[in-house]
Amino acid sequence: MNKVRQPKYQQIAILIAENIVRNELKVGQKIYARSTLATTFGVSPETARKAISILSDLGIVDSIHGSGVVIASRQKAQDYLAQHQEIKTIQDLQADILKSVARQQKELANFSSTLDKLVGQTAHFQKSNPMTPIELELNEPSENLGKTIGEMNLWQNTGVTVIAILQNDELVISPGPYATLNQHDTLYFVGGADALQVLQNFFYKN
Repeated sequence: MNKVRQPKYQQIAILIAENIVRNELKVGQKIYARSTLATTFGVSPETARKAISILSDLGIVDSIHGSGVVIASRQKAQDYLAQHQEIKTIQDLQADILKSVARQQKELANFSSTLDKLVGQTAHFQKSNPMTPIELELNEPSENLGKTIGEMNLWQNTGVTVIAILQNDELVISPGPYATLNQHDTLYFVGGADALQVLQNFFYKN
């Protein structure tokens, strides 16, 4: 992001005001002719004229015809610098906010990309490892609990195959259709990519 730059004539006006506030230029003192000012700051006479015009409009200097430019007010120079600092602070805050938004957008894009990769890798893993068991804890009551696997037609209704049940800290391998499923049991099963969601819906429809 490009930094906002002030016009050259405004930069010169600020430098002159700073010299006034530091008493390097005192009230009543004449300052350089515009041509000399232009040479000092390496700008055109027109740019120097614009800088003096700003200070004159604010009452910091007086442009007296035939006498040149005279320092008029140190207080107004201080007020001008204070106002300039407030504007600069606001611009800096705006720049910081825009940088923060851009950074967050970049981080969000990276997060989205990483999430897509994770989903893809998970799907690939499930596809390449279809026999990896999935776990479901039956901690909530369900109208289907208290029945045997055969009575609830579990495979016909969900397409999953139960390979083990953890009941009362005892692991039952290959339980078969006559095993009863109770609350607080843990099922270990295999199935398709959406098997867990299907089984959760089967036991906990609501």
